[in-house]
Amino acid sequence: MRISLKWLSEYVALPSPEEVARKLTAVGLEVEAMERTGQGLRGVVAARVLSSEKHPNAEKLSVTRIDRGEGEPLQIVCGAKNYAVGDVVPLATIGTVLPGGAKIEKAKLRGVESFGMLCSARELGLSPDASGLLILPPEVKPGTPIAEALGLEDVLLEVNVTPNRPDCLSHLGIARELAAILGQPVRLPAPKLAEAGGPASDAVKVRIDAPDRCARYAARVVEGVKIGPSPAWLARRLEACGVRSISNVVDATNYVLLELGHPLHAFDLERVAGREIVVRTAHPGERLATLDGKVRTLAPDDLLVADRDRGSALAGVMGGGDSEIAAGTTRVLVESAWFEPSGIRRTSRRHGLKTEASYRFERGADPGMVIPAVDRCAALIAELAGGVVRPGIVDAHPRQNARPEVRLRWRRPAELLGMEVSREDARRILIGLGFEERASDADGATFRVPTWRVDVSIEEDLVEEIVRTLGYDSIPATLPANAVVMPAEPVEAQAISRIRAALEASGFSEAVNFSFVAARALEPFGRSVETGDGSGRALGIALKNPISNDLAVMRTTLVPSLLADLAHDRRQRIEDVRLYEIARTYGTGARPEEAPSAEALQVAGVVAGRRVPVGWAAPGDVVDFYDAKAAVAGVLEALGIDGARFEAPGASWLHPRTSAVVTRGGEVLGDVGELHPRVAQAFELPRGVLAFELRLDALLRAAELVPQYRPFPRLPAVLRDLAVVVDDAVTAASVEGLVREEPLVEAVTLFDVYRGAPLPAGKKNLALAITYRAADRTLTDEEADRVHARIVKRLAAVGAELRT
Repeated sequence: MRISLKWLSEYVALPSPEEVARKLTAVGLEVEAMERTGQGLRGVVAARVLSSEKHPNAEKLSVTRIDRGEGEPLQIVCGAKNYAVGDVVPLATIGTVLPGGAKIEKAKLRGVESFGMLCSARELGLSPDASGLLILPPEVKPGTPIAEALGLEDVLLEVNVTPNRPDCLSHLGIARELAAILGQPVRLPAPKLAEAGGPASDAVKVRIDAPDRCARYAARVVEGVKIGPSPAWLARRLEACGVRSISNVVDATNYVLLELGHPLHAFDLERVAGREIVVRTAHPGERLATLDGKVRTLAPDDLLVADRDRGSALAGVMGGGDSEIAAGTTRVLVESAWFEPSGIRRTSRRHGLKTEASYRFERGADPGMVIPAVDRCAALIAELAGGVVRPGIVDAHPRQNARPEVRLRWRRPAELLGMEVSREDARRILIGLGFEERASDADGATFRVPTWRVDVSIEEDLVEEIVRTLGYDSIPATLPANAVVMPAEPVEAQAISRIRAALEASGFSEAVNFSFVAARALEPFGRSVETGDGSGRALGIALKNPISNDLAVMRTTLVPSLLADLAHDRRQRIEDVRLYEIARTYGTGARPEEAPSAEALQVAGVVAGRRVPVGWAAPGDVVDFYDAKAAVAGVLEALGIDGARFEAPGASWLHPRTSAVVTRGGEVLGDVGELHPRVAQAFELPRGVLAFELRLDALLRAAELVPQYRPFPRLPAVLRDLAVVVDDAVTAASVEGLVREEPLVEAVTLFDVYRGAPLPAGKKNLALAITYRAADRTLTDEEADRVHARIVKRLAAVGAELRT
């Protein structure tokens, strides 16, 4: 909203522009920009033409003598022909830089010296008219700065008005705010309305057929108008606020809109069929030609201002072309109404029309401004266009807008703000803002809300009005009465944070997907759920109103969403992908009548492509099972989970030869491995895609989020390597378990697995590094040898042969 301080000063006495901007910003009306107009015309003054003679060497030029208000008259060579001796015109003196960038210097034109330039409106940047000099009013004294002579000196503020404050979308609304802050009265505009002729009710009738959408419709009639351009002062005010000047009648409606904040519309009364205004909703398929030149097909929800035969305007949004003000208009009907905001908003969005009127109506216009606005506009039209206002207002008022009354307890500001506010200050501020005190007692008072404040309805709103007027910086810094104990971060949140850190350290990026997928995406996973009606099983819990068929059921696993992400990335030629997601899956509750679904948090990830990017120092090996396993192991380590086992095979949606189920203490934590070929095919993915899925509830039960202190060893360890040959079916984990049965074994690390010659087929060699340590003494070589021998014997019992 652009606000002219020159215009605003007509309603309230103002401090400096900087102070106005500071005070408005402090009460929630942020001033985003400040522009000083007329600054580019320094050096241009009013001057009177004393004489004008033909140039001796040029037919199209004249030599003039100019009185600039001081010193000797100046000689100016001029090419314009529209002036006469005695006229007052703009003079750009030597050294002036005009808005177009031209710098005025002493010049010699066809042998005659010129000491400045007489200017047109175009050269001053005021209008595109370059047909001749700009002729100023004769009473303007020579030497007067042109910005002052034309009333161009002003300060414009760009005010960011929040959606809940439609009352501030006008100069009067801003004036009310400043008056309350400064403790001054508001000077309201007082229209001088001279009525004559027959009553307005004889010229037009008004009927409201949609009272739920239009609470009030008032009309005045102005006759004998003459359409023409607006006076310069009015056009400049509109243009300063970003509104184009059109004609005196149309400009009057826009002027009142910017002044009072209430949208108005003017009809050519001769084009209103039957001299009747009907406010109704549109008929199915009805069409209306709007002022922007488009013919629009209306919906039955659109509100129309119509005449007897057809629609005349899209109510609260835009007028119609059939009844617009034209050059031959002599009788004008001025409309002022209150329309229901949500309906205007729907119509505006439906037709893609954002106008100054719809912007205000859809936020909530002031029902109390309907009559003052139409009176002000009618008086202005009569003044500008020479018309006569018919007596009376045609006012259809089927529904009253009740003004709410809100009670304020005197102690409430202190309770909410931590600052004491005296009842005298509270009264002064609220009354200054337009609130009317209806009743009071020792505990509080009841205030009637002014019609323009649609955002005030509860006690806290009144407290907000008080504190923003006093200044938010006046709220003291106070400590809470009771010490606040900050609760510890929930265990689940701690675990999720550590899981994210572990996976991102392994090169994964987090994905966020919809909680619903296509039913076919769940088919390869075999996780059907009971239907809600108990009639059988389904792939997932079906949505009653899905966005599309591809998002029709709640997902029972996170993996399909990640596979769809991976497939999308591959279509974009992104081959190396590591994605994870932490989210809920949805099954059927144990007791559907109490809990229709069972929601479980899961962690899932997919890995595809190369282990590291191809480069001169890296061969670009393709990821395999152990990359996915390492990612899962990183999660387990981050949660402090020891003793987890990876046992083949994994879930049915994984390849049986390269997958594992992750367990600890007999509880399943999740699955990891390569996708089963049928699953990869279902998502149009190649072989070799790895995935994992972990159950967060099981991880939490096994987690040790608080590290346990373990003292550093004080005694030396003995290191031994052990290489044994076992059948391929024997797992390294089972061999490691047998080694750990020896009490003096501190650590076991598998550092090599070998298959091939000279080993027989079906055999493999496992190489282990074993650390022996005693807590109470230094082990001797003899003790270590005896322990090592016992381990070899224990392994031999399960078919392991010592490799020498």
